[in-house]
Amino acid sequence: MPDMAEVVLYHHIQGLTEGVRSVADGLRQAGHTVHTPDLFGGRTFGSIEEGFAFARQAGFDQLRERGITEAEALGVELVYAGFSFGVTIAQRLAQTRPGARGAVLIDSCLPVTEFGETWPAGVPVQIHGKQEDEFFGEDLPAARDLVGSTPNAELFLYPGDQHLFADASLPAYDAEAAGLLLERVRSFLASV
Repeated sequence: MPDMAEVVLYHHIQGLTEGVRSVADGLRQAGHTVHTPDLFGGRTFGSIEEGFAFARQAGFDQLRERGITEAEALGVELVYAGFSFGVTIAQRLAQTRPGARGAVLIDSCLPVTEFGETWPAGVPVQIHGKQEDEFFGEDLPAARDLVGSTPNAELFLYPGDQHLFADASLPAYDAEAAGLLLERVRSFLASV
């Protein structure tokens, strides 16, 4: 039986929703340990705009630092995963924190140069997004660059334009794509 992964899964800009919790539970059912830090102190928001307004007021950098502090309280051999806003924390930790076992970037991908010169050798990464998602579309060149420059990187594009498509508690939810994403992430975690 493969070693089970320990994952830190960061929520998106609408907060730690039931849909994010559901994805974490889906990974736990496969035997993985999944931590879901609540960076918004229990608050969830009905729209991306409302979530951004809260994050602006609370301070994006302070929220990200809270996420980093949460990870530092855990071990070092972690897989860092995130949805959209959460990717900004997960990707930073995967690129800069020694011992990272992998990264799962959902709905977003930043240029590798945000956090260093190159992606760290030996740290596999999966990137997931909708082909026509206007938000992910802005990040698609960075995702393609990462896949083109890193041997252990995979990019999965799903048909449609929904952002946060894997969150079953939101109107953008796409059950078929979310199911495929969960299957792919489970396979990834079994291999790291």
